[in-house]
Amino acid sequence: MFDLTEAPTPSDRPTITHPSGRNADPLMRITHLDLWYAPEAHALQDISFDLFAGEILAFIGPSGCGKSTMLKVLNRMHDDTRGVLITGNVTLEEQDIHAADLDPPLLRRRFGWVAQKPNPFPSSIWDNVAYGPRIHGLMRSRAEMAAHVEQCLRQAHLWDEVKDRLHDTAGTELSGGQQQRLCIARALSTQPDVLLMDEPTGSIDPIATQKVEDLMAELKADKAIVVVTHSMMQARRVADRVAYFHLGRLLEIGPTDRMFDAPESDEARRFMAGDFG
Repeated sequence: MFDLTEAPTPSDRPTITHPSGRNADPLMRITHLDLWYAPEAHALQDISFDLFAGEILAFIGPSGCGKSTMLKVLNRMHDDTRGVLITGNVTLEEQDIHAADLDPPLLRRRFGWVAQKPNPFPSSIWDNVAYGPRIHGLMRSRAEMAAHVEQCLRQAHLWDEVKDRLHDTAGTELSGGQQQRLCIARALSTQPDVLLMDEPTGSIDPIATQKVEDLMAELKADKAIVVVTHSMMQARRVADRVAYFHLGRLLEIGPTDRMFDAPESDEARRFMAGDFG
């Protein structure tokens, strides 16, 4: 059993406004969150931040600092991880995502997930995109599904490259960059509110990376995007705000320019300067 008597005392919650400067309610609110993998493995400590629709929030920090762990908290991907304990509060549109009456699969439908290594299904391009809408019953007819698959592939800038082989080419037969864009189309297929991207360009070439970054900039118009990245240049190019993690704590979060030009914490300054990481 976990002993919570040594848990850190929650700090006062900072006031956070939409990165555009306008007044807006957050889409998600994370408040005094702690996560343990085991009693002696306190992976996240007193994490608080807001996530807004229409923004890209980049998680940066040294390897093993909690970035991907925090990303998986947002859509309850730790549910099946044995021994994990989470305290604190996470809300999506003011609803507790851990509420007893909330159905986890329905929650996860509101999140798209893109991993570092492209992981298309070993089935046709069509089936990769249609899978999510099919299992959730989102489309009422094959014609509606066809239009939706096309829309998702167009959003991922992949339609013109694959439209003549939707049913006879497996997703795994595409190039690495095409596979990642197919995974983005698949992530978009359930019409999510939040897109979670865990180092989405970590295993593709620079040209494919540019295409994915351009996609992120377009997609944030009607959803929130959270991206874990080890590339400081990428964070500076694509993010509206940056969150710096260090040893399981969120040390600093703020507008991208301020975070890179005038970070407040010594750890963030040293990390930005390349002294460690």
